[in-house]
Amino acid sequence: MRDADIPGTEATAPPARLRWWTELPLILLVYACYSAGRLLVRGDVSDAVDHGLAILRVEKLLHLNAEHPLNRLFTREPWLGIPADFWYASLHYVVTPVLLVWLFRSRTVRYRAARTWLMTSTFIGLIGFTLLPTCPPRLLDPSHGFVDTMAYYSSYGWWGGEASAPRGLGGMTNQYAAMPSLHVGWALWCGVILWRYGGTRAAKAAGVVYPLVTTIVVMGTANHYFLDAVAGAAVMGAGLLLTPYVMRCADRVRARVAVQVAAVRSAAPAVPVVPVAPTSPTAPVAPASGDTGSPVVSGGCQTSAGERIPRQREPRFPAGADPDAAPADAGDGAPAPAR
Repeated sequence: MRDADIPGTEATAPPARLRWWTELPLILLVYACYSAGRLLVRGDVSDAVDHGLAILRVEKLLHLNAEHPLNRLFTREPWLGIPADFWYASLHYVVTPVLLVWLFRSRTVRYRAARTWLMTSTFIGLIGFTLLPTCPPRLLDPSHGFVDTMAYYSSYGWWGGEASAPRGLGGMTNQYAAMPSLHVGWALWCGVILWRYGGTRAAKAAGVVYPLVTTIVVMGTANHYFLDAVAGAAVMGAGLLLTPYVMRCADRVRARVAVQVAAVRSAAPAVPVVPVAPTSPTAPVAPASGDTGSPVVSGGCQTSAGERIPRQREPRFPAGADPDAAPADAGDGAPAPAR
């Protein structure tokens, strides 16, 4: 797979440098919206059951019914069923964030497109949950031959009988958000990232094994139909195609916001700055108008006018005389001394 196979992942620098303190709140916000959306679109139970049975009939018609044999195998063999339940309940929430962090730190140029692909596909999946609430195989009537392995092996894990939610928190999840399977969709995203950017044979092998095993696990634990898995892969494909358009729209919005912020800043009135003359605690202070006190004639030493400081030389010119004026004759008629 080449770089061009993932739209928006060309080897060019992103328009703005990404920071973890902006990326983390963004990812948390998107996941919070996704989780809230799942809870708000529970749908009608009878409709969800009808949709689940319709999917099962289509699979039997197409001879794609792999859920029954896998579910019987996981129920009969605890050494398969218990690890599968842990796989379903935990890796979905561990592997994907770890790969996002790894991309952000090691493949920064690729990160933005990969993150946008994941988020876009997730919101497309939310549309599927809204339009097609589906009862998973484990919630069908027992007469259909499915066993809920999560409930069957619940004594080994933290989950109860309500999907992978911790005991007592079953009301915090939508058990009819099964079509499409984002367990499979996110695993496929992880597989593509590992295959393309892992760099080692082990990473490429994990990129193939992880989505395949996840597909087997979601069917063997009776949490999804095979067509749910197919729909999960299709959602990721749609998100991949929409990624460059979403990125361009985000860039345009960012540019408009930057222009508006710059316009607001330029329109703000300038605050006039009044210069203030520096003052010194030892500088002489001129007397105020009308002040009859003696002036200050030396810094730090206040004397009255005409008072001499010891060893002070006599001034050449009397106080107030113009040094440039011609000298006057002496009073006895003798000529003034030549300069």
